[in-house]
Amino acid sequence: MSEAVAIDAAGGLSRWELSGAPEFRRPVEPLRSRIAYAAAHVVPRVAAENVPGAPADIDWDATLAFRHHIWSWGLGVADAMDTAQRNMGLDAKATRELIARSAAEARSAGGALVVGVNTDHVDDDVLSLPAIVDAYVEQLHYAEDQGAGTVLMASRHLARTASSPADYVEVYRQVLARAGAPVVLHWLGEAFDPQLAGYFGSRHIPTCIDTVVQIMTENVGRVRGIKMSLLDADHEVALRSRLPEGTTMFTGDDFNYVGLIAGDGRRHSDALLGAFAAVAPNASAAIQALDAGDPAEYQRILGPTEELARHIFAAPTFHYKTGVAFLSWLNGHQPAFSMVGGLHSARSLPHLSTLVRLADHASALEVPDTAAERWNAYLALHGIRS
Repeated sequence: MSEAVAIDAAGGLSRWELSGAPEFRRPVEPLRSRIAYAAAHVVPRVAAENVPGAPADIDWDATLAFRHHIWSWGLGVADAMDTAQRNMGLDAKATRELIARSAAEARSAGGALVVGVNTDHVDDDVLSLPAIVDAYVEQLHYAEDQGAGTVLMASRHLARTASSPADYVEVYRQVLARAGAPVVLHWLGEAFDPQLAGYFGSRHIPTCIDTVVQIMTENVGRVRGIKMSLLDADHEVALRSRLPEGTTMFTGDDFNYVGLIAGDGRRHSDALLGAFAAVAPNASAAIQALDAGDPAEYQRILGPTEELARHIFAAPTFHYKTGVAFLSWLNGHQPAFSMVGGLHSARSLPHLSTLVRLADHASALEVPDTAAERWNAYLALHGIRS
């Protein structure tokens, strides 16, 4: 067994022996009991100028290989969303290329794919409501032309311009009327993006739920479901109970997904989670257990990953992407711990140390020897040896 060094906030060091490699198996048939997408990150080119403010320079081979890793476990990929550092290093040009490349790879692999569409290619801070509709539709049609399913992401432009819930209802009505296939809506809480505070027209969540239900009910043939990321299980359950027939709740709650996906005996959530990019083998094995009618095994496998996810998504939550990229590196899916925009510096060494320990406990280190070697070398690079 390999040993890893731990460092705490006071600089204290200790060592522990890592667990053995997980024994999860890839599914031999499609997952049945739940739909699950992992929101994937992007891998930068190591020698590139991926510094704050620079255009993203992406290692396409490693980035697309990571998507094949997710598909190989029977999960779908949700791409070009906040986990891919959209609005935090992934610029509009790189976003378009990512969508086109991922759609082509999905076709070659037979993998499920949805991609985010937004208004963020427009540089103006403030847009009129008609201009917001046009911006949404431009991205929507581009994604559809690539053959990808779509997620209608929450728009910062709309959050700035809308003055009432009615404005949201009208914008979504117009955009959805021009969609070529049913879309997934997107409700991202302000913990993930402070600029989205009060999205759907109110800071009173029950009022917002009413607005979402109205949008989905009025456009039911054009809405596949909604990804909800408020980090509040009660709000998700409240909306889930009111969804129109034929639509789906995709949990984006990286704090409470284990219980939400398991359900309450009457309803459950499917998944569209950044956390599943960090623990794709665990997520697949857990859903395979549900497929086999073994909810206890589901809990045994997926339960420990929730503490890991809560740490990865700890405040400031929008820096969770650093933890996803860090685990990708520990697990051998990218050549270096680096991120576009230089965001690999967004978490401290003690934070990353705790992440290694929790990943070990959750059986989320795919090759523990490699993870220990990389982590211990990373500490040594920072002058820390034990």
